[in-house]
Amino acid sequence: MVIKLPAEPSRHRVAVWRELRRIGALSLGQGVWAVPEVPVFADGVQRALDLAESSGGQGVTLQAAGRSERDAARFRELFTAARSADWAEFLADCGKFEEEIAKEIRIGKFTLAELEEEEQSLERLRRWHRDLTARDVFGAPEAAAAGERLAHCVAVCEGYVERVFTALHATDAGDATGVSDATDATGGGRA
Repeated sequence: MVIKLPAEPSRHRVAVWRELRRIGALSLGQGVWAVPEVPVFADGVQRALDLAESSGGQGVTLQAAGRSERDAARFRELFTAARSADWAEFLADCGKFEEEIAKEIRIGKFTLAELEEEEQSLERLRRWHRDLTARDVFGAPEAAAAGERLAHCVAVCEGYVERVFTALHATDAGDATGVSDATDATGGGRA
């Protein structure tokens, strides 16, 4: 695909660039992007073309193949290297997720609000994994490790859910037996 956009305002170039990066397109040079000829990329390519045209630019898609098997292999290598970089970033974020939960456990932060935040982070990792899996059409070597790491993140989160449930259940039981004493201590209880 070849995209040509006006120099200003830059927000249009950035929007097209973000869309192409989001779908995993490989930049081959200024305004030249490539994706494998598989359906998973079709909607994103169309969105990039629509963004270009709506901002006064132009876009054209071309079907291309390497002139030799070596050229085709080189494209697969470049595309797979880009997916490997994506998987490395994903794995790093899995590590951050695990560290965050370990910190919450260490400091004893077992609240519903924190649990909801961690579950949202896990859902973001799941969506990201699905998107990367769909784009990784040539099978980057890191994909298997990423699947295992996501499963570990799920297990870590489930363990945290249990701790939050236990802490909240223990607090509820404590409140049920100590409500009137605590209220008396503040002056708002029995007369």
